[in-house]
Amino acid sequence: MRRRASLLTASLGVLSAMACMPDARAETLPSKGTHGSVSKSRAPAVQKAPKKSSHRAKAISGEESVIVTGTHAVNRKARDSTSPVTVISAAELARSGQLNLTDALTRVYPAINIQTRGSDTGALTASIRMRGLNPNQVLVLVDGKRRHVTGNVVQNPGPQFGSTPVDLNMIPANAIDHIEVLEDGAAAMYGSDAIAGVVNVITKKQDHGLNMSAQTGANAYAGSGWNYQLNADGGMKLGRDGYLHLSGQIYHTDHFFTNTVDHRLLPYAPAGANLSGYYGILPGAIKVPYNSNKITSTPEETRENLGIDFGKKISETVDFYGLITYAHRHAEAIQNYRVPNIAPSLYPLGFSPIETIEENDYQANLGVKGSHLFGFDWDLSTLYGADEEDIITKNTANTGMLSAACQTTDRSKAYFSSQGCGYSPTSARAQTYRNAMWTNNLDIRRNFKIADAVPMTLAFGGQHRLEMYDIIAGEPPAYEAGGTQGYAGAAPQNAGSWSRNIWAAYIDDDFHPLPKLDIDLAGRFEHYTDSGNTENGKVSARYDFTKRIAVRATISNGFRAPTLAEQHYSALSVGPTSASGLLPVASEAARTLGASALKPERSTSASGGVVLEPLPSFHVEADVYQINLRDRIVQGGSVVGPQAITAIEQMGYTLPGGATLTNPTGFSAYYFSNGASTRTQGIDIKADYRLRLHRFGNLLLSMGLNINRTRLTHNGLSATGNPLLNAQTISYLTSESPRSKIVLNAYYTIGNWDVNLRQTRYGETVGMLTYQDWTPASAICPLNGKPLRGSNTCFAQFKNTPRWLTDLEVGYRFGEHWHVAVGANNIFNIRPRKVPANLASYGVGIYDSASAQVPMNGGYYFGRVNANF
Repeated sequence: MRRRASLLTASLGVLSAMACMPDARAETLPSKGTHGSVSKSRAPAVQKAPKKSSHRAKAISGEESVIVTGTHAVNRKARDSTSPVTVISAAELARSGQLNLTDALTRVYPAINIQTRGSDTGALTASIRMRGLNPNQVLVLVDGKRRHVTGNVVQNPGPQFGSTPVDLNMIPANAIDHIEVLEDGAAAMYGSDAIAGVVNVITKKQDHGLNMSAQTGANAYAGSGWNYQLNADGGMKLGRDGYLHLSGQIYHTDHFFTNTVDHRLLPYAPAGANLSGYYGILPGAIKVPYNSNKITSTPEETRENLGIDFGKKISETVDFYGLITYAHRHAEAIQNYRVPNIAPSLYPLGFSPIETIEENDYQANLGVKGSHLFGFDWDLSTLYGADEEDIITKNTANTGMLSAACQTTDRSKAYFSSQGCGYSPTSARAQTYRNAMWTNNLDIRRNFKIADAVPMTLAFGGQHRLEMYDIIAGEPPAYEAGGTQGYAGAAPQNAGSWSRNIWAAYIDDDFHPLPKLDIDLAGRFEHYTDSGNTENGKVSARYDFTKRIAVRATISNGFRAPTLAEQHYSALSVGPTSASGLLPVASEAARTLGASALKPERSTSASGGVVLEPLPSFHVEADVYQINLRDRIVQGGSVVGPQAITAIEQMGYTLPGGATLTNPTGFSAYYFSNGASTRTQGIDIKADYRLRLHRFGNLLLSMGLNINRTRLTHNGLSATGNPLLNAQTISYLTSESPRSKIVLNAYYTIGNWDVNLRQTRYGETVGMLTYQDWTPASAICPLNGKPLRGSNTCFAQFKNTPRWLTDLEVGYRFGEHWHVAVGANNIFNIRPRKVPANLASYGVGIYDSASAQVPMNGGYYFGRVNANF
């Protein structure tokens, strides 16, 4: 840890020694073209410094840079795009007030949301949901190059089940120049995963300047969740025609706690007592605070990020370029409180297991690009990225090892003999993940005229990708004799290494048969060594009636290959008196429950829209869309009770002894399946209006609206003939993302002052929740005559009603170099609606955690200082 800190400190020292020009928020244009990588003809490798006066005007005006996403044409802005593209500047992200990139995106862009609270290790990795679809169905690029994904699997049931997304927070946010979001299916251009859309992060490439910032804040109402972030980035010349841009970032956040009362302690409360500050008196006169259960909290996290972006001319027509990113994260998430009788010899007052992650994330992109090779621009690149993490459970116990019964077993004799029964370590490494990707690209492009009359851009190329996935078994105490409380580790039979090769070729023709008509035709072929072949196409068209009115439309098909994690991952989560097991689809245990081999998801997307500019400073875009998805990879085959217990034990796990008899419905098993087809329909509307008020300042008004609805069109059957999805898992797909979201923003500047006011409305989400411990034991599910408590057939509908959030930031600039800002996000401390007591697990699961509506941590107040030289 000290070595990492020293490395980052040294990097920041290099940054602070750099020569300077203005300005952290200047938005320069990338020199890259096709896939963010093919340069314009004879484009210089070094970007020239913008004038100081242009920075201020551009930050206010909302003008957009040339885009490189969703098109192979050059010099095209988002407002001229054939497919809808939204450009989000670094200045907009900074004004969000959020320190994490994922959180910032949700504040400024309405089609992206994040879950209220992650579960288990899923809480330790940032995941975005776009248009209500799974994080796996969003493709993330950095400078047009595919980004590797996390190794951390979201294993718990929910809308993000099974996802191993790109963790945007592992990209240094201060290295970002702007982000381009393509709101269209783009598998024909980029391959697998580009179903909901594409997020392309464009990094800074200036050869000058030094930018530093520091921000800190906390939840003022609860007094927790304190965080801070230190940033520095700057550029320098490499010789006369090269650049080097370094970005460093340090981030820390404490836990945010929601004060709750555990049901298990309430029977011992004095009648009519005010529970604030009271203790539950457990059998044996043990006093325990009622709020001992801290699971409804956000993780504690410390993260260091580093980015190195560079480019250098090799010859007049050839450039060498590269991008290296590295991030380290340590994060801790609190699990359910265990009452004192779970492990009294170790924790006489009870305990809360803590899941931790030690993560290293890195990617290196290297390439050469050039022009005038037989009239073609070209780009040859190689990329290697990986995410490696140790999952460790601490403040825990292996209750099976504490039991004398372990003396009669034959498991891990060497280990048990050293300590004997009645002993358990309080910390153990549960497992280690590694997800790696090596990608090689060749992209070629040429502009010419068909018959000397029709302008055309022809682009084609190929790609090879090697994907690798590793699971390393945990330490024996993590999985033997029932495993550690909170998170049972991976046993040797669940570990392994898997890989696959992907080969792809694409062609894209963008031409203008008429001066006002643009047509884009794209096709792509891909071969997966484990999933077979796929062919995808896309047709887009745009017609400009005038310079102020245009229409556009796209139809395409796409796919998403099952990830290696979806095919091979398995896990067991152990509760105080329960367990939930995810079985790998290829296992005999999963096949017994009806599992079959996974196949790729297939999509058909269509969109159409209008682009209007009724006034020179007023711009409006509206696009409707429909995404049909079949063979969606979802949670399937959920079973509870004896059948689940048998399947989990078939995988070699040992379950908590008496609990399997006293609480059999607390045990469940499930697996991945191509279990659903869905139809997603919606509309995106964007508008901005710029008012130049002369001596009264400048005002930029903007609005973003996403209305989105997903319906189930097919519920698959398992091999045993049972429906794969129940009412709850259907709701995960169809109604746990906001029905609508609107972001209204006003950015006002006058003199040295600037004010940003934002109103965000989150629409309704609907969940089908499980009846929990305060449901009467005698209550019966009318659909099957079995107990209602813990039923996977009968659920309670719960609605998170619409919510408005208000964000405000006020800033002041001191001279040319310093800027300070204070602000509040969610100034009125709006929280999600609380669930009824009979739906709140142990009384502490007070929110619908699967919902992607308003965050649970309420109001956040902050201060920020920027220095730009």
